[in-house]
Amino acid sequence: MIVCAYITCLLRSCVRVVSQFHLSQQQIVVVISILCILFIRAVTFVGSSPVANIVADRCRNLNKRVTALGGAKNHLVALPDCEVDGASSDIVVSYAGCAGQRCMAASVLLLAGEGPKQEELLKKVAEKAAKIEPGCEPGKMGPVIDAVSHKKILGYIEAAVNGGAEILLDGRKWLDMPMPGGGCWIGPTIIKHNSPDDATMKEEVFGPVLSVYTVSSWTEAIEIENANPFGNAACVYTTNGGYADWFIGRFRAAMLGINIGIPVPREPFSFGGLYGTASKFGDLDITGDGALEFFTSRIKITSKWPVPDLKELVGSAGASGSVASAPVDQANFAGRM
Repeated sequence: MIVCAYITCLLRSCVRVVSQFHLSQQQIVVVISILCILFIRAVTFVGSSPVANIVADRCRNLNKRVTALGGAKNHLVALPDCEVDGASSDIVVSYAGCAGQRCMAASVLLLAGEGPKQEELLKKVAEKAAKIEPGCEPGKMGPVIDAVSHKKILGYIEAAVNGGAEILLDGRKWLDMPMPGGGCWIGPTIIKHNSPDDATMKEEVFGPVLSVYTVSSWTEAIEIENANPFGNAACVYTTNGGYADWFIGRFRAAMLGINIGIPVPREPFSFGGLYGTASKFGDLDITGDGALEFFTSRIKITSKWPVPDLKELVGSAGASGSVASAPVDQANFAGRM
C-alpha cells in the first residue's frame, strides 16, 4: 500500500503532464485508499463484482466519475442448424482461450434439443479442446493466475462430479504432468450437467471449464441465460438469420454475438456489461463513444451577438464608402441564423 501511495504521489507531482495513469492492484485496502486521493477525479475498474460494487459506491460518495466492470457468466446457445466445424472451433477458443480467465470467456454451452447434429458438435468441441497443449507459446494454454484461483476451479469440478455430472474432458490430468516454468496448471475441462441448478452452471468459475446442458426449447435456453445475475455477453450459433434475431432480442446481456463466442465490440461501439446486472457498476463503457464521454467533459457555450452598426463599419471602410466594402466579422452570427 505504501508503494502504491508513493507512486501516486510521484504522479501527482507530474500532474501537468500526466492526465491519466494505470495501477494494477489486488488488495482492496489499497484500492480504497487510492480512491480517496482528492486529485483523482475519475476511476475505471475491472475485477470481481463485489469489489466493483464497492469501488462504484465509494466513488459516488466522493462525487467521482466511475466505471466499474464486474464478473460474467457468458452463455452460448447452439441450435441444430449451426455450422458444426466453425462453431466447435469458436466454442473452444471462447471458453479455453486465456485459460478461461477473461471476462468475455464463455462458460456455459446450451444445446437446443437432442439429435445427431448436437452430438457431433459436442464431440468435436471435446476433440479440439483435448488437443490443446500446456505452454505459453502461441496456440497453447498457460496456467491460471494463482493458487487460490486454481483451488477454486478444482472445487467446482469436484462439486459437479459429486452432483452426478459427467466429465467429458478432464483437465485435472494436467496436475500429474511436468509443466514448464512452474505455476498453477489445469487443462480444458468439459462437464455435461443434468441440472441447470448446479453451482458450476450458475456461478462464475473463471477458468477453462465449459458447462454443457441440453435444453428442451429455445424458451428454456433464454430463461437460463436471463436468470443469471450477470449481463456481460451471450452468443447464438445458427445459420438462420431469423433464428438469430429471435435470440438477440431476448438475451439479457450487453455484448451479443451471432456465431462469435467472444463478441467484443469494436470502435466506435463500446465495451461494457449491462446496466442493472452484476457485470456493470457505475456509468458508461470503457471504449468507443462511451470512453470518449467518460474521459472528457462537455463544455457548453451560449452566446448572443449584437447586430453590427453598418454605418459605423462603412465609415471606417475607406474612401469608397460602400456597404459591400465593410469588413465582415465571420465569428458574429447575428442575423445569419
